[in-house]
Amino acid sequence: MSLLTGKTVVVSGVGPGLGRRVAAAVVREGGNAVLGARTKAALAGTAAAIDPEGTRTAYRETDITDEGRCEALAALALERFGGIDAVVHVAALDSHFGGLADADFAAWRAVLDVNLLGTLRMTRACLPALRAGGGGSVVFIGTQSALAAPTEVRQAAYAASKGALTSAMYALARELGPDRIRVNSVLPGWMWGPPVRAYVRFTARAEGVPEEEVLARLTGRMALPEPATDGDVAEAAVFLASDRARAITGQSLLVNAGELMR
Repeated sequence: MSLLTGKTVVVSGVGPGLGRRVAAAVVREGGNAVLGARTKAALAGTAAAIDPEGTRTAYRETDITDEGRCEALAALALERFGGIDAVVHVAALDSHFGGLADADFAAWRAVLDVNLLGTLRMTRACLPALRAGGGGSVVFIGTQSALAAPTEVRQAAYAASKGALTSAMYALARELGPDRIRVNSVLPGWMWGPPVRAYVRFTARAEGVPEEEVLARLTGRMALPEPATDGDVAEAAVFLASDRARAITGQSLLVNAGELMR
């Protein structure tokens, strides 16, 4: 039997990278995928690509900073498929760069509002359905940067927001455990997908070196000879969303080709 046969999974942040990979893996594993993102065209394109007949997907424009939109996405899952068994949180604001010395704290608040509070809003919107179904799984997508900052870029606000989300995970695992709702995090490192591909391309052009040289700097710190992909991260998230992880909660899983080991 497939991992998610008959299960309904809400996936936030369905863009061209990790969100799309998670949604595709849900459908491949026999589940129904309820997709949320701010861009309708991205949602429609993903749904058409992974579920041409339109029987196993549903989508709604969703901004996770808006509580009403979060509730509407959860309601869509109930309308189309009768419940919610898992939520995978991919939606994030990761485009703010800088450290403390040059910090724009208004921008930091926006990052926190999406990555921490937005994720918690979306989780809370799904709680009634998760409880009604006898439990389920919540999977946060965090970042290795919350544990060890990279030297190549400064993203202090992003790391802080995801670190706070990991801390919240421990509290939620305790709070929701009696309802048989599991809460875990997947922490990618340098994940090969659209953002990292763009970083490698930009850096290579800026330095006038081959892209392979830039990539080699990243992989040189890893135990495995190539970075994890967004597909690898999606597989970890789908496993944690499934009943095969029924005894796992309050855990952070690094998917990073062994760059950082804990």
